[in-house]
Order: sequence, then C-alpha cells, then structure tokens
Amino acid sequence: MPPDAVASRAPGSLAPEPPPRIQILNGRFDSLTAEETVEAVVRAIRAGERGILSTVNVAVLMMMRSDPRLQRFVESSRWTVADGQPLVWASRLWRQPLPERVTGIDLIDLLCARAAREGIGVYCLGAEGATVRTVARVLQERHRGLALRGCADGYFGPEQAEARAKAVAESGAELLFVAMGVPRQESFIEEQWDRLGARVVIGVGGSFDVIAGLRKRAPAFLQRAGLEWAYRLAQEPRRLFRRYLVTNSRFLGLMSWSALAQLSPAQIFQARRAAPRP
Repeated sequence: MPPDAVASRAPGSLAPEPPPRIQILNGRFDSLTAEETVEAVVRAIRAGERGILSTVNVAVLMMMRSDPRLQRFVESSRWTVADGQPLVWASRLWRQPLPERVTGIDLIDLLCARAAREGIGVYCLGAEGATVRTVARVLQERHRGLALRGCADGYFGPEQAEARAKAVAESGAELLFVAMGVPRQESFIEEQWDRLGARVVIGVGGSFDVIAGLRKRAPAFLQRAGLEWAYRLAQEPRRLFRRYLVTNSRFLGLMSWSALAQLSPAQIFQARRAAPRP
C-alpha cells in the first residue's frame, strides 16, 4: 500500500489527532459517526491529502482473516468504519462502544450532498454499464449541482485496469467510489493507487445496485436490529446463503471466545457455581 494511503497530516495542520482505533477481533475501527466521517473526508480533500476509506462489515471482517492481502489493505486505510450493527454491539464488549454503524451506501449520499455544495468532483466506477449510468443520473437528480466527472463499469480485465485508472485521473475527480465487490475493488485500488489521482477513494461493494433500484435495501427497523443481512439473503438466497451461514457463525463463535477470554478466573468460577446442575 502506498504510504500516502495511510493517515497523514499536512505540516502545521490544526486538525485534531484522531482518537485511538477500537479493536474488534482482527479489525481496528475508527470511532466516527457518519457525519464525522464525511467531515474527515472533506477536510482531507481540502487539505490536498490522499487516503482510502474502508467500510467493513462482519462478512468482510471474516474474509480478512483468511486473506492476508485484504487484511493489510484495511489495516493501512486512512479510515476504517463499521458497516454493520453487529460490530457496534461487539464494540461494547471492549467497553469502547462505536457511536454508530457507518455504511458505504449512506456515505455515498452524504458525501455527494457535501460535494455538490462545495464543488468537489466525483467519479463512479463499478457495476454494469447501464447500472453505473443510472447511478450517475440518480445521484445528480438527488444532489443538484453535483460535479459528476465521469462513470465507468467495473467489468474489465487486468489489461484494462490501468486505462480505467487513468480515466479517473484525467477526469479531475477528487472523490472516487469503487463498486466492484470485495476483495476485487481493494485489489484494484491498491494496484492503481498511484494512477488514480483522486484524493479519497472508497470501496462501496454492491451499493450501486441498490441506488440503481436493482436491489432493495432493508427497512430501517431491520437495519437497527442488525438484520439487514437477512433481508439481503431473502433477495439472493443462492448466492448468499453459504456466505452468511459461514461468516455469521464464525463471527459469533469468535466473539464468544473473546468475551470468555476477558473474564477473570474468579468470574468464571462464579459463573460455573451459578450454572444449574443436571
């Protein structure tokens, strides 16, 4: 990962030092709200700094454990936010609760709204051609004045990756959303970082499909209940069943062991004594 993809501070910068990251299993998360994340991104762009923002949910966190390259990518990102309510709940086990879930799809709208007000150029890369063009149109309709510098589909081979990156740079966009799924989008960002030119790059997974209306997002009450994954599973059972069965089970198991590891011997002894005997 290029060194300027990690947090950097301009000489004489008056921006406050970021708070320590919160460790959840193999992930380290910034304690930021969605609004604070937007502010941090815009501040970096205005300061002429560069950085990558990673949005990590339970599935990505578990994927990182078996993918060293993805693990290194997320660790070296300038910002890492928890894209899932279960991670917010898990943070409470460490008595350092994250303030809220910060999802990639929410950040797209929040950042585009801010970009429209402040004249920040945006580029969308990913999904199918018709889908990303619909996303571009929808975002411009939602956020009047948005400087959308370009869009391109994510269906290209390794031999075309450099050309895609150069197109982003030539557009003059300062903010890039990449929607090609994990870990492909992370590999592209890492490999093409020096050519992309954009100040801030964010991998947003399947968010473009939702914005374009190809998939529905879970109702707010399911999101708050941490059941957005179940809503997605109902829409795509064949593709997602095994993924969610394995990752969710593994996460619950690892969190259980982590919780037990925090108990003192006296607490474990008391719990055994309090347990009902057969």
